[in-house]
Amino acid sequence: MLAIWTHLRRHLADFRRANAGNVAMTFALASLPLVGTVGFAVDYSHANAVKAAMQAALDSTALMLSRDAATLSNADLQTKASSYFTALFTRPEAKNVTITASYSTTGGSQLAVNGAAAVPTSFLGVIGYQNINVTGTATAAWGSTRLRVALVLDNTGSMASAGKMTALKSATQSLLTQLQSAAGTNGDVYVSIIPFTTVVNVGSSNYNNTTWIDWSDYGNCTGGNNQLSAGDWTKYQCNYDHGTWTTYSSSMKSSWKGCVTDRGDLTGPNSAAYDTNVAAISSSVSASKYPAVDYTVGTTDYCGGLPQVISLTYNWSSLSSLVNSMQPAGATNQNIGLEMGWMSLAGGGPFTAPAEDSNYTYQHVIILLTDGLNTQNRWYGDGGTVGSSDDAKIDAREQLTCNNFKAASANNILYTIQVNTDGDPTSTLLQNCASTSDKFFLLTAASQISTVFNQIGTNLTKLRVAK
Repeated sequence: MLAIWTHLRRHLADFRRANAGNVAMTFALASLPLVGTVGFAVDYSHANAVKAAMQAALDSTALMLSRDAATLSNADLQTKASSYFTALFTRPEAKNVTITASYSTTGGSQLAVNGAAAVPTSFLGVIGYQNINVTGTATAAWGSTRLRVALVLDNTGSMASAGKMTALKSATQSLLTQLQSAAGTNGDVYVSIIPFTTVVNVGSSNYNNTTWIDWSDYGNCTGGNNQLSAGDWTKYQCNYDHGTWTTYSSSMKSSWKGCVTDRGDLTGPNSAAYDTNVAAISSSVSASKYPAVDYTVGTTDYCGGLPQVISLTYNWSSLSSLVNSMQPAGATNQNIGLEMGWMSLAGGGPFTAPAEDSNYTYQHVIILLTDGLNTQNRWYGDGGTVGSSDDAKIDAREQLTCNNFKAASANNILYTIQVNTDGDPTSTLLQNCASTSDKFFLLTAASQISTVFNQIGTNLTKLRVAK
């Protein structure tokens, strides 16, 4: 465009200096720069419109290709880029259209799509310009940010009502598909899943692991002055009810179903507050370990059917299989799920967190979904009555965990979801735990789980046009 304008100015200067010739010749000469000036405006405007249409088509092409680029050969990448662009770019007057695409993982996965075309002129041909060349480029990028997501999912007995468990399974499968599709390369997105009730199942195969398991709570309670002593499946609860606690012998470890409860030593304020953080586990500090438990109430085993947690992975089929195995049973202790969700992101105990590449920024996300209020943890509550003073103590522990997680890093994000189909009070705890007010969701129907998971998934996986 600068060259065309310079050419016009030179002709105008020549015309100003000319002083010979008749009227007809003068008019003929005058018409050239006049036509050129008008033609410049008309043809430039037309070319600019074509360029805008090209840029829009390039942006869309880049975004559509981004999800598959890592798995395509260079030839297939070029073919698909041309195919997408041709379908989107509806300006037949553009000639000699060329499209090139390139994929790179340097500094973050990104796909660049470049376009060029010649737009025939209507007026500028009289001064020697038959075409105006237009170009554009779009880069769709994951950028330098990677995602690590912990799904902390309520598997308690109340999830059996109102279609909640069925809806949760379906919504979680869709969310996993979103996350998988958004990952340009393996490692862009990792996901862990922590199904929780009052306890979490870390897998019975860990029974011989003495580095992070405490066995002093693996036993049973008899006697006591409280009829609930039959359900006092932790040593602390049994002693509180003046029962007799018997720790199982070492030979019984092989019969352990894999469930653990809150770590810590609550003899007053929790020493080191291990149930509210991800402080390192020490083989010499029992309070830092996860206590193995026999989560049996009466004759009902609430551990055997609880799915085992899965560490951060991009093995999408394994994640999907775990979701399919979820089933509702047991009471509610959101904090054990939340703390272990955080531990899965940090690494420790039963979890292995892959090393983080210093060339990337990592977002650590916890999505906590529950349909009820806390009713029992290792120390408090009876597992049934809602709203007791003991439940408030459990809430206080969870609030500390939320505060600690959010304070640990600006890249820690906490979503909380209350599926309230039974008319329970809105959870102030979950509202306060969410990173921001827009990350707390109050649902009144199971069908809304899918909508919210899709919304969260879209926020997490949204690709952007980088330039």
